[in-house]
Amino acid sequence: MCFDCEFCAVPLTPEDVQKLCTLARLEIGPEEIGDLSAKLSDIVRLAGELQAQDTAGVAPMAHPLDRPQRLRPDTVTETDTRELFQQNAPLVEQGLYLVPKVIE
Repeated sequence: MCFDCEFCAVPLTPEDVQKLCTLARLEIGPEEIGDLSAKLSDIVRLAGELQAQDTAGVAPMAHPLDRPQRLRPDTVTETDTRELFQQNAPLVEQGLYLVPKVIE
């Protein structure tokens, strides 16, 4: 399937899946290994099929849809309410909130 890759044609064994789960520090039960093995084998097979495709003449894309990004106008939508909020603060100095020291 791949370029001289025989790994993609061979399905993953339950031992392979258990080894992968150990490396990934995942705990799976024995009843889940068969299903997980089949799903991972399908993923590896699909990756092999994708790798085997000739993409020499294909330009890379940042997004599958070739559309410009809509941007909103760069205008101020909120007013400055800093002074209003600082009136409610117990301690303010030079526009900064003063808080008690928490690290010795």
